[in-house]
Amino acid sequence: MKSKELYPRVFSRHAEAYKRRLDDIMARGEARGRMRMIEVAGLRAGMRVLDLACGPGNITRLVAQHVQPGGHAIGVDLARGMIELAARDRPGGAEFAVMDMEHLGFGDRVFDAVVCGHGLQFAPDLTLALSEASRVLRPGGVLAASVPAPSTDDRVWDLIDAVVDRYLPPAPQASDETATRKTVGDPEAFRSAAMAAGFTRAEVEIVIEEVVWESARDLVSKLLRWWRCAARIEAQDPSLQSQILVEATSAVQRDYPDTITTQGRNFVLVARNA
Repeated sequence: MKSKELYPRVFSRHAEAYKRRLDDIMARGEARGRMRMIEVAGLRAGMRVLDLACGPGNITRLVAQHVQPGGHAIGVDLARGMIELAARDRPGGAEFAVMDMEHLGFGDRVFDAVVCGHGLQFAPDLTLALSEASRVLRPGGVLAASVPAPSTDDRVWDLIDAVVDRYLPPAPQASDETATRKTVGDPEAFRSAAMAAGFTRAEVEIVIEEVVWESARDLVSKLLRWWRCAARIEAQDPSLQSQILVEATSAVQRDYPDTITTQGRNFVLVARNA
């Protein structure tokens, strides 16, 4: 299955859980990659900003606050369920639309900044997505994008996967995502892709973020509702879902009996037009 068939369906079905989890980590200051993206975008009053792969609109709403008074934020995503959720709580200065980041329905040079929080890894044609971002930016505009980077410590996730993999089929994977994920997983390749797409300057920062979980059960229950695990478990009988929760929690709790802190990495691309 291709990316544009798989991911909009998965994210639409799990939009509510995605929003709750993102609300949580943003409120606790744990979404450092996304927050760094906002910082380097240089947002200020009066700017017009595009948020790619906006999901349920968490970042779009934050951007809208930063560009007031007089500014405007537009969030776009291919997952209709995400856009419908985002539009329910639309603040002043923001709007949302179902749109493909590889084929933006805007004219040339109409935005002061483009942001993308954990979305570029889903673009099957990364060069096209980056080229579109460059096209809609005004001279001097900036693209700021955060993507999750390969982790250096997967121990706690391995404990959960060992249980989940015994009961469930593999996570859904798009047939056309390999090249993009390889590129965004390498800082130099990611930077080079931006330059090849028409940006005149580009750099990639590594941002470390820590997430604190109250307990093993807190971690496992939230992970099983996150989109990738949820896509595997959603069709299973409730009794099996409960069994997986209990066994995975027990597996984690043996090694992590108290509060758990996990560490992840993000690559933040900052690319500028002349």
